[in-house]
Amino acid sequence: MRPDRATETFEAQRPRLLRLAYRMLGSHAEAEDILQEAWLRWDRSDRAAIAEPTAWLTRVVSRLCLDQMKSARARRESYPGTWLPEPLIEPQDDSLRADNLTLTLMMALERLTPLERAAFLLHDVFGEGLDEVAETIGRSPAATRQLAARARAHVRIDRPRHAVPKEAGEVLARAFFEACRQGDPAVLGRILARDVQVHSDGGGKVLAFLNVIAGAERVARLYAGLARKPGPRPEFLGAVTIDGLPGFLSRVGGHLQTTALQIRDDGRIAAIFITRNPDKLAGLRPGRQNGLSG
Repeated sequence: MRPDRATETFEAQRPRLLRLAYRMLGSHAEAEDILQEAWLRWDRSDRAAIAEPTAWLTRVVSRLCLDQMKSARARRESYPGTWLPEPLIEPQDDSLRADNLTLTLMMALERLTPLERAAFLLHDVFGEGLDEVAETIGRSPAATRQLAARARAHVRIDRPRHAVPKEAGEVLARAFFEACRQGDPAVLGRILARDVQVHSDGGGKVLAFLNVIAGAERVARLYAGLARKPGPRPEFLGAVTIDGLPGFLSRVGGHLQTTALQIRDDGRIAAIFITRNPDKLAGLRPGRQNGLSG
């Protein structure tokens, strides 16, 4: 049976709305919940009185996300260890990306207030007009401009200066995995930046580094020590793009994990983001992507 007009309109906007909600919240599950609530409101609304459905839906999703972010921030304050956004495994074709946010920028967004984050995402990333953004977040255009400017200043230092070519990213991801599996300090020393950092999110459910590990020598010693321990060896499941960063999917001790790599202009790894929390990987399966297209 052919879907009705209301369903068609909503489904046409779903990819964009889902990506917006994910960028606001850093959680696929919470983004899906937001869209479900947005659909219920859209279904109950007087659609004949809505002149611009796209703007109306964007406003509803943004406001629902702002409400959700208040409780999310409180939960993250008590989160065990490092919190990372749920990994977004994306298509390798950059033309399918609807924005230019990377995982490092998602981390930077966590330092913003909910209103700053909303103003930056809606205006700078999703191209909403300043007046529309002001109406959405309930602030004047002048105040909204200031919120977006403050957010822009905070995230500017985290914007990558150049995109890593797909092939180069895959080569470095495989080289890093193999060096870690072998515990090869010489190779790690060549590919790690001196001030490299390792961020690991286990959510208190699986083993992970509770604190950020910093410094090439310390990181190399860490992986060398892990390689010497008895037990099953890590299994490489494939190179992937994770929130715009090169990385790979692997299995360690029966647990699935994603590893994203921030690479500097000189080709060395500046940061390593490891997600092991099973709740954040529930939608992932080897050989299957969970990208939010749009």
